Amino acid sequence: MLDGLSTAGLTTGCRHGVPWYVSHLGGHLVAALADLDRPLSDGLADALERVAAAHPECDLRNPGTPSATVAILRHHYGVLDHLVLADSPIVLDGPQGHTLITDVRVDGVLTDLRAEVERHQTHTPGHREALQRLVLAQRQVRNTPEGYWVAASSPEAAQHALTGTTSQTGIHAAAVMSDGVSRLVTEYSMATWSDVFTTLQTDGPRGLIETVRKVEATDPTGVRWPRYKSGDDAAVAYCRW
Repeated sequence: MLDGLSTAGLTTGCRHGVPWYVSHLGGHLVAALADLDRPLSDGLADALERVAAAHPECDLRNPGTPSATVAILRHHYGVLDHLVLADSPIVLDGPQGHTLITDVRVDGVLTDLRAEVERHQTHTPGHREALQRLVLAQRQVRNTPEGYWVAASSPEAAQHALTGTTSQTGIHAAAVMSDGVSRLVTEYSMATWSDVFTTLQTDGPRGLIETVRKVEATDPTGVRWPRYKSGDDAAVAYCRW
């Protein structure tokens, strides 16, 4: 799961844009991880390096260079390997309930500016200006020890991803999703993870995304749930065994 970071209308130093970056990173990731014994972080580092090499004419040192969150779940040899970099989570449905694997280091950075964005309703000049101030400040600490880590132009970010392995024993299903989906539970509190997996089993990813959109439609300007957008990009991959 790759979720491109919003540019908030600011320049990036790249003529290709975020969709191009995400598309190319995904292709290189699949190729880099064709060897099931290769560590996920090594595969991600290789993919980041190859994407950077594909557009050397762009200013890859620009702090706003196209970037993305990464969440990878790999099944092999009876275990589940995971990697998360930034806030696209993985959720496992197992014998002890639901296990959330996520990287929310960004939430502890620039909290004052985040609060300023949330004071404004979406689709207002105040909200747009506050969001641009936040994104500009985030760019200065992105992929630094003082800030948080995302997939961008440097392969170093891969070594800061959160990784681990879980035995598949007792794991019934898993979901890898963008935060535009997970917020139904984590921010809106309008469902539990059990509800999410029930919807995925009965209605599939499309049904879950439709549920998210229906909830957001009840609060189009972010009064009840302050947020950066009325509705963020939503995608989910669902696996069952």
